[in-house]
Order: sequence, then C-alpha cells, then structure tokens
Amino acid sequence: MWSDPIADMLTRIRNAVRVRRKQVMIPASKIKVGIARVLLEEGYISGFDLVEDAKQGILRIDLKYGPRGEEIIHRLHRESKAGCRVFRKVGNLPRVLDGLGISIVSTPKGVLSDRGCREMNVSGELLCTVQ
Repeated sequence: MWSDPIADMLTRIRNAVRVRRKQVMIPASKIKVGIARVLLEEGYISGFDLVEDAKQGILRIDLKYGPRGEEIIHRLHRESKAGCRVFRKVGNLPRVLDGLGISIVSTPKGVLSDRGCREMNVSGELLCTVQ
C-alpha cells in the first residue's frame, strides 16, 4: 500500500514520458480516473481506458508526443501531499506558465482543471500542476 497513490501515478507518468513509452499502466481509483480525464481534456494525453481485473482495475493511459517526438508533458508536480494538504480558493489558484500549463484541483463537483474551477467558481484541494 502506498502512502500517496496520486504521487505514484504522477511518477509513473513522468518516468514513462522520459523513456518515450506509448502507454503506462496504473492501479485505478476514482480520483486517478478524474486526473486522467482532465489531462485528456486539456490535451496532455491522447486517451485512457479502464481495464477490469480481479482487484481494483487498471488505468491504461496513452501518452502523447509532438509531431517530431517531443514531450507534451514537461513537468508534473504534486502540490498537496499526504502530510500537508493544500486548499485554494478559486481566486488564489495558480496560473501555471501564465495559462500555458494547468493546475488540477479536487472539488465538490469532481476533479477539474483550474480553468474549469474558474468557470464554475468552485474551490478545492490543489492536487498537482502540469507544464
């Protein structure tokens, strides 16, 4: 059992991008599926699907690269950790690279990007930033 499964997910994606893998397999959970959905909506991954198994399921993420093979995801940084949760109001959400990157936030309306939080005017726990 991991102490921080979201950090494990981000590390698996980070490592797979560095070695230019096409897919990465991650043990599934609702919040991980929400993070993958936000990454897909914002164009950082090309797709994901949930593979059922005897346990909790496996989240298969299809990684995306540029036309010449350059990385789309340059940096994944975990903001809220198990020992120090970071909650932000909608007005205090960080603008990563002045809007070129995204922040992923867990809200009462689900897992959203910072743009989605501003549109819906909801606050929550700042999970990670993506550049």
